[in-house]
Amino acid sequence: MEISKAELASASSAALAAPEDLMGAEIMVRALQAEGVKYLWGYPGGAVLYIYDALYKQNTIEHVLVRHEQAAVHAADGYARATGEVGVALVTSGPGVTNAVTGIATAYMDSIPLVVLTGQVPTHAIGLDAFQECDTVGITRPIVKHNFLVKDVADLALTIKKAFHIARSGRPGPVVVDIPKDVSFKKTPYTGYPEAVSMRSYNPVRKGHAGQIRKAMGLLMGAKRPYIYTGGGVLLSNASDEVRALVNMIGAPCTSTLMGLGAIPASDPKFLGMLGMHGTIEANNAMQHCDVLIAIGARFDDRVIGNPKHFAQNERKIVHIDIDPSSISKRVKVDVPIVGDVKDVLTELMNLIAESKAKMDAKALADWWATVEGWRSRQCLSYDRGNNDVIKPQFVVETLWNMTKDVDAYITSDVGQHQMWAAQYYRFDQPRRWINSGGLGTMGVGIPYAMGIKLAKPESEVYCITGEGSVQMCIQELSTCLQYNTPIKIMALNNRYLGMVRQWQEIEYSGRYSHSYMDALPNFVKLAESYGHVGMLIERPQDVEGALIEARKLKDRTVFMDFRTDPTENVFPMVQAGKGITEMLLGSEDL
Repeated sequence: MEISKAELASASSAALAAPEDLMGAEIMVRALQAEGVKYLWGYPGGAVLYIYDALYKQNTIEHVLVRHEQAAVHAADGYARATGEVGVALVTSGPGVTNAVTGIATAYMDSIPLVVLTGQVPTHAIGLDAFQECDTVGITRPIVKHNFLVKDVADLALTIKKAFHIARSGRPGPVVVDIPKDVSFKKTPYTGYPEAVSMRSYNPVRKGHAGQIRKAMGLLMGAKRPYIYTGGGVLLSNASDEVRALVNMIGAPCTSTLMGLGAIPASDPKFLGMLGMHGTIEANNAMQHCDVLIAIGARFDDRVIGNPKHFAQNERKIVHIDIDPSSISKRVKVDVPIVGDVKDVLTELMNLIAESKAKMDAKALADWWATVEGWRSRQCLSYDRGNNDVIKPQFVVETLWNMTKDVDAYITSDVGQHQMWAAQYYRFDQPRRWINSGGLGTMGVGIPYAMGIKLAKPESEVYCITGEGSVQMCIQELSTCLQYNTPIKIMALNNRYLGMVRQWQEIEYSGRYSHSYMDALPNFVKLAESYGHVGMLIERPQDVEGALIEARKLKDRTVFMDFRTDPTENVFPMVQAGKGITEMLLGSEDL
């Protein structure tokens, strides 16, 4: 459902003819059309009925009716992560807003560009505890990049323009626009959607400081043990090509955070795997023992470096490139801070390296690689591949990867052990193919993410790797999948436990499994079938491949695969809370 160039021009250009008198709801629809919005996820209610009436009268934006407002924001979020475009959701006032809060916070923690349009009680009723009223601006203030309360219909078009500009520029993030009901039905002269916006107080820096980039080049080219550490900012900046070029230019080992996977091909021998709490030995040890670290679009969070005091024990020079100045030296003091867009800064850095004709110390780099390969030879991600008695969850993910590594596939996950196994064993070679909740760690995102992606990428294969706990948090969206024909493949690694909670209870709480066992699970096969989909139960390792082959053949159907996996399996390597990044548990023998 593409918007034609003529419709886009009509919506966005300021007409020279006499202005039209339009309702706020009509202006909002025109604004979304001008922004090129194709999909809008939402749920109607009293405060937004004029907006829904305006949507009914147009046919360029497809509205997707979810079954819960949380899923509306998650689906818009998944769409934004996969496409790089701004995702848009629409909810009503009061409980509509509060149901959306988890989705907004999820996007905020991972810097995802969203515009969330919320209904509000009429302006004269604000603050009087009216029916379905809540303080949307107050509630969402800590979890948005910015929010607006529109009190005058004449301000609506410019406000939406500002919202999209703020959401997608600088460090991206969600923006909430709260629209009172009277603003949606009042009329105002409309001369067209603004073509540009200028905000005196908001001017994010894109170009890095030339002197700092030169310092970074000097440190990097003089390094004996260089290391490249990338995060989600590389994907948000669409800078994967630049990162890959830098890695190849200097020949250094590299790693990615959970949110950065795919920026560097997992098949590249220079990629050491994910680092952090469940990262590889080689990635974590290289982080601790390098002499020059270049951090690109990453934020040194607690799941990556563990204990900051332990991390600081080894002296190293750190270059940190990030669009957000508040992220630099927030947890780790750096030597060369560079504020700017990752793509622009890396381009300038590589140009300087090429102009200088500087070369790395070949012998030192070879010695460094010998050390790294020694760590890698320990094969920390090995597991019992020969087990024919019970399905190992790692085997399910590896089997999927072997089947889909040469096709355009997107993998979403919920949060827990299955998320870590997906990150460890599905080897992502392309950016924006791994869609998960990193910062907030939100259970229930997997199906809504997959729905949003499948609408954006109908020809691609979309898989949701989940657990029997997480999947039940938004399982009602199976109904949305049927109504809007988004044939996704759901892979539940069902171990009958809240797996990550159980793992921590085993290791930290002497095996006291307090409320982590799932005692009354539904029959997922029948549940899927009741929603009009295909259900499969897989209980033997030898049936895993066949089930995936059959599911892939059902291209036009949503398939729910219930894999009964080993309930005792833990995610290793593992860094316990309070420990240093190299103080890893490698398996049950370390417990």
